[in-house]
Amino acid sequence: MIRLDIFSDPICPWCYIGKANLDRALERRADHPFAIEWHPFQLNPEMAPAGVDRRSYLEEKFGGKDKAIQIYARVEDAARSAGLEIDFANISRVPNTLDAHRMIHWAGLEGKQTAMVSALFRAYWRDGRDIGDPATLAAIGGEVGMDATLAQRLLATDADRDDLAARDLDARRKGVTAVPTYLIAQQYVLSGAQPPDLWGQVIEELTVASQQPSA
Repeated sequence: MIRLDIFSDPICPWCYIGKANLDRALERRADHPFAIEWHPFQLNPEMAPAGVDRRSYLEEKFGGKDKAIQIYARVEDAARSAGLEIDFANISRVPNTLDAHRMIHWAGLEGKQTAMVSALFRAYWRDGRDIGDPATLAAIGGEVGMDATLAQRLLATDADRDDLAARDLDARRKGVTAVPTYLIAQQYVLSGAQPPDLWGQVIEELTVASQQPSA
């Protein structure tokens, strides 16, 4: 198997789109060589714990309502092409995502990491749920087969908080400046929501290379 390390944030729309594109490529090649691991990267590491109003956040970030609408029209088109449902009108908050990353980490310990990532994307982008809220996160954990009661107890503590923040900072120091970022075989880097056909080419090249006799 070949490691595919993915740096991502659940509130990044391009991460959601990128995962959908990768999923399509992997479905086409059930023999793909990837062992996937998800890594934390917060778009807003200084975000207040309670999050902020999404409309105000976007208008401030992009320089006004009209500019925000233009940018998210592009996102909506790309999501539609990837076969995703996004309901912008249903999203009222931009959350702090450190607790969401803690849930992804804990899900990984149970072999449910990708399921948790998928559930968080759907919860935020499709259903408009507040994935900065501990009770909501615990419920999502229960939906992918984790112990929701235990998750809620852990979220009430500082368990793994410093570790996840340190991993985020380490990724930045090593050159990750935006997400999604993909590290293939700990050597090759891809950034952005790459199309399924490109992933198909990558899988083919890796498969061929793995079949070459050693020198």
